[in-house]
Amino acid sequence: MRLPVLAAAALLSFASAQPSAAQDAYPNRAIKLIVPFAAGGNTDVVGRLTAAYMQKALNISVVVENRAGAGGINGTDVVAKAPPDGYTLCVCGIGPITVSPATEKLPYDPLKDLAPISLINTNPLILVVNPSLEAKTAAEVAALSKARPQGLSYGTVGAGGLMQFAAEIFRVKTGSNFTAVPYRGGALATAAVVSGEVQLAFSNMSDAMAQMAAGTVRPLAITTARRNPQTPDIPTLIELGLVDYPVESWNGLFAPAGTPQPIVDKLAQAMADMVRDEALQKRMADIGSIPVANTPAEYASMLREETGQWAKALSVIGLAK
Repeated sequence: MRLPVLAAAALLSFASAQPSAAQDAYPNRAIKLIVPFAAGGNTDVVGRLTAAYMQKALNISVVVENRAGAGGINGTDVVAKAPPDGYTLCVCGIGPITVSPATEKLPYDPLKDLAPISLINTNPLILVVNPSLEAKTAAEVAALSKARPQGLSYGTVGAGGLMQFAAEIFRVKTGSNFTAVPYRGGALATAAVVSGEVQLAFSNMSDAMAQMAAGTVRPLAITTARRNPQTPDIPTLIELGLVDYPVESWNGLFAPAGTPQPIVDKLAQAMADMVRDEALQKRMADIGSIPVANTPAEYASMLREETGQWAKALSVIGLAK
């Protein structure tokens, strides 16, 4: 899903309120930061970068806890049901927030049970294949899948995640013959392409950067509306005429609904400061991500709009519930 550019959001100032003494002292103990995916993937890398910055900015310990499973739903549910005191947060990806509601009944309502704090980064997905695959272009992937009786297999994160939906949009639009193979994280799905367990994946760019550099996967196309400045020679699926729908991943910071506004605003200001940090910007560029922040109100509005867009898009290709 293509996101609006919110560069100006990094210059935000948040409205002040008169917090209680407890809120004014926040944080005064360690913060648990849930990453709802396995270690090593894009959300995990971004979560650990965020934790390191928050620890320095807030002068408090921030402990990352990976709670993988169900395409990010399990870990997100932990945060949705946590006490709304600012001490259990989530660096959540797009899948369990705005995509999965269109395809399955969730144990939480992303728009009601979570307090959006700020975007952290956007990240393109990239179609990568095992170098031994005969296909040298995205169009050839589609043709090869139709020529093989068994088709081609692709790695994805659980069932119903963004990697799967990017692949399914491609499959439906091109008539490809694909089989999904689920893994517990994006890095594991990309590693499966390297090992040959699957032939392809629509990977987060950060999960594929090292393998692309090493030549252990072959990048063919990205899923965004425009080419990525980190990989200017890789075409988009849209410009190739294979799909008409851009897909872009993101990560953001969330708290349980009901978290006091002064705490939400303090954390949002930390995110606005973080995306201006030069060291953080360089680290994000290294993994093919673009740091971006917005206000809690802007983020909430974006999530409502994007949830509707995904419901419509997945309904068109027959994947909505």
